[in-house]
Amino acid sequence: MTKRYTGPTVDFEPEYKDVQTYFQNIGNLYTWEADPWYETCRSWAETCYIHAGISGTEITFQGNDAEEFFSKLCMNDVKKWKVGRNKHLVMLDEEGLIAAHCLSMKDDENTYRITAALPFAAMKLLDSGEFDVAMTMRDIFVFQFSGPLSLTIIEKLTNTNLHDLEFLQFRNVTIPDLNITVEINRIGMSGTLAYEIRGAKEDGPSVYNAAYEIGKPMGLKRLGWRSYPVNHAFGGYPQVTVSFESASYKDPETIRMSPANIVFTGSVEPENLRARFRTPVEVGWQWMAKMNHDFIGREALEMEMKNPKRTIVSLIWNPEDILDVHASLYRDEEPYEQIEYPCAVPGMCGGHQDYVTDMEGKVIGLSSSTVYGSHYHKMISECTIDLEYAKEGQEVLVQWGNYGHRIKQIRAIVAKFPLNDLTENKDYDVAECPYGFEQ
Repeated sequence: MTKRYTGPTVDFEPEYKDVQTYFQNIGNLYTWEADPWYETCRSWAETCYIHAGISGTEITFQGNDAEEFFSKLCMNDVKKWKVGRNKHLVMLDEEGLIAAHCLSMKDDENTYRITAALPFAAMKLLDSGEFDVAMTMRDIFVFQFSGPLSLTIIEKLTNTNLHDLEFLQFRNVTIPDLNITVEINRIGMSGTLAYEIRGAKEDGPSVYNAAYEIGKPMGLKRLGWRSYPVNHAFGGYPQVTVSFESASYKDPETIRMSPANIVFTGSVEPENLRARFRTPVEVGWQWMAKMNHDFIGREALEMEMKNPKRTIVSLIWNPEDILDVHASLYRDEEPYEQIEYPCAVPGMCGGHQDYVTDMEGKVIGLSSSTVYGSHYHKMISECTIDLEYAKEGQEVLVQWGNYGHRIKQIRAIVAKFPLNDLTENKDYDVAECPYGFEQ
């Protein structure tokens, strides 16, 4: 029988004795690394992981004008959005740059919730006074599970048949032994079968520990922030604060207000803010934009969609050049900026941008979110690149390093985006997953 966790905690998670390092983000502590990163970066292809690192504030927007509010705020069509479904919302500024994006849940015709989102764009529109909408906040845990055993583990935890839960659908269930009600969402960022469990912050340690105790014998790995961005890069999910920064940071006051730590590193000049922002076209999200309603940034986005200049690709980095970066530590010279593992630049690194050039030195793009995948045995990065160079097999150079310091030209090959070789969540046949509940 599963019991409530009564041991020490670290914000949303249990405090385990074998976890030595934590990551501070927006006032909370999260696991940096629990199980070894090399193992966790294989888990979503082989078994499953649990990750608590996007737990935090859930914002609810409720009122008679909630639908119109989101229609104005987002480039998505929210009119056909069904109750009980998730949607990936994208918010722009007037120049068509991404101000925020997030997962949102529709509870009823007048109630929407968002999690793991920068709130600045929504707060600015709300402050206009044009909409009859109230905003409230609460702290929740969000535990992400991904991998072929994710459904089985969650069914064992809840003793509930969830095989009929469709992609982007959510529902409330109760964990019987704990008498805790949670929300189960079929959603994730790893490019394969994935779910999220959400609930009140105070219940987080008990739910996490129960899931870990059930899943550990099945190979469940505890994934920390050290490894978290890896699945985004391989799975095809560019992420604000990791792949690029919010256009809200064009405003110095927003930077001052933000509890996040903004970096301006990489071979791109620190003062070049535009290089640290993206448009929906530059990350391949233009398919989500619907021009059947008026929204902030529509005119700029329409113009870009008519004459796109760049798109997103994966870059596969050359192993010999990577090793030369490390070897520079053992030579009597200024070493190159070192590449960390599994993320070359750890933590919230959306402001780290490296120039990408052709073989003659012409700037043709920007590289970010450089990660090593132990399932793939490759180091890759996300690259927003000029359309003429967006051809699989094209050789380019990543200008690796920090502006004003020694730069290493790393050869890279353009590849498809995403590079993911797993079955996508929306296409995953859960009939292949063993049932976890007691029949």
